[in-house]
Amino acid sequence: MSAPDTAARRTPGGSGGAGRVLVLRALGLGDLLAAVPALRALRGAFPGHALLLAAPAQLADAAAATGVVDGVLDASAPGRAVPAALPWHGPPPDVAVDLHGTGPESSGLLRALRPVRLLAYADAAGPPVVDGEHERERWCRLLRWYGVAADASRVRVPRPAGPVPAPPAVVVHPGAAAGSRRWPAERFAAVAAALRDAGRPVVVTAGPGEEALAARVAALAGLPAGAVRERPPFAALSALVAGARAVVSGDTGIAHLAVAHGTPSVTLFGPVPPHEWGPPPLPRHRALWHPGPRGDPHGERPDPLLLRLRPRDVLAALREVDGADGAPAPDARDRAPVPEGAGGRTADLAHPGTPNTPDALESRCPAAPGPQEPRPSPPADPARTRPVPRAPAPGRTPEPAPRRAAASPPACPSASSSPRATAPSGSPGPWTG
Repeated sequence: MSAPDTAARRTPGGSGGAGRVLVLRALGLGDLLAAVPALRALRGAFPGHALLLAAPAQLADAAAATGVVDGVLDASAPGRAVPAALPWHGPPPDVAVDLHGTGPESSGLLRALRPVRLLAYADAAGPPVVDGEHERERWCRLLRWYGVAADASRVRVPRPAGPVPAPPAVVVHPGAAAGSRRWPAERFAAVAAALRDAGRPVVVTAGPGEEALAARVAALAGLPAGAVRERPPFAALSALVAGARAVVSGDTGIAHLAVAHGTPSVTLFGPVPPHEWGPPPLPRHRALWHPGPRGDPHGERPDPLLLRLRPRDVLAALREVDGADGAPAPDARDRAPVPEGAGGRTADLAHPGTPNTPDALESRCPAAPGPQEPRPSPPADPARTRPVPRAPAPGRTPEPAPRRAAASPPACPSASSSPRATAPSGSPGPWTG
């Protein structure tokens, strides 16, 4: 890309000569990172345009760290609602993309800006919504429907520059935005204590409002002073996760950050199954879940399925991702990046003698896309290409969907498979959601 093009791209709010692509995703850190494959596809399809993300200003550093977003327009609403308005100035966007929801509320917010082209599920030319589809694939399929090549396995973000803020440690994050996805503090402490007894360094992280929870986990586990990292700015959190030996958390933002950096992870699921929000099917990731009725991902009390998970389940999964299955050491991940779309494997962590009982634990191989066939290059000028309806690929949004199709979770690989910002720099963000 030429220098003039680069300069034009980095004019977030202006109305200069470069075209502008506006993407609505006004949610949390995990939601932003789950949209990285779609954002990367848009960056490739519109290389001469400024790619602007409508999201909370606290996510500006995280958005910049993806390497594909040129600026953030501050937009947010309570919970997972649609913002009331967008701070848009100048001519209409060349392309507006709804990655916020599948219903008319979010697409209507973008349609009011009169974009030259709108990419949305709730549009007459849009694709049908597929129930149970993985979040990353949901948005990539939307783009492919409109002729933009998108690969849901492209989850990685650049490793942060600078030293790791701690020796390679196991990062334990007990918080989550909703109580239904928050495993009990005593169980996180039991995992941390076992790691401490094994001589493993442990760091407990806390997002805004989670300081007391993290301190309780550290105290119950007998961790040394300084083991708790309270509200680290995104750059520090990103560096900590990128250099970690492993990350243990619930279904929340830091789990997606571990995926983005290729850090081994164990993620505990309850109300939402991992085939919708879990990590890619790679050996270095484990998604623990007891199959059962879907719960409320925004509920106040721990989900019953989450409470079926025990510390021994987490420790067993940690043993699997800690080198035994080929997961590289932290300093080797960037020297030998995992090929995009590499297959994973399914591990049976059911307790001996009870593989078919209701209490049997599944270590799920999430239904993220595996290897994909090469896709055709996008049109030379996607902003002016008419949508070409195609049959949707088989297969958490707050909005109702105008069209729905049934989905069946893709099969997991076999066990024998191998594998720019408007907020001030350093500002803490809502990275627990």
